[in-house]
Amino acid sequence: MPESAPATILVAEDDNTQRTLYADILEQAGYRVLQASDGLSSIALAREQRPDLVLVDVTMPDVSGWNVVRQLRDDYTLGALKVIMLTGLAESFDRDASIAAGADSHLTKPIAPVQLLSEIKRVLRL
Repeated sequence: MPESAPATILVAEDDNTQRTLYADILEQAGYRVLQASDGLSSIALAREQRPDLVLVDVTMPDVSGWNVVRQLRDDYTLGALKVIMLTGLAESFDRDASIAAGADSHLTKPIAPVQLLSEIKRVLRL
């Protein structure tokens, strides 16, 4: 029986160090990883590549992570896309804003690799 293809995850993070760290963790866990450094390119890449999940930072240049999620949710072809917000914003209203924007989950930085991978599996229902 052939194995299924690995899930594709888009990491939308403006901080190069954090983006690379997340990508390395995900690749080591067997995921296919796409990377974007700002909101507009993350939207374009999601529309072009159709990832299974997007990890998106709330605070990015040009378009906030919350607006990225709203735009992806407004695109009927991406409506089922899973989204996890990653942010240093730790207040309950920040979490509420992520969910209201359409995110499936909200994780506060710093995020331990085991926590990140566990949440990805939960959201993707693996």
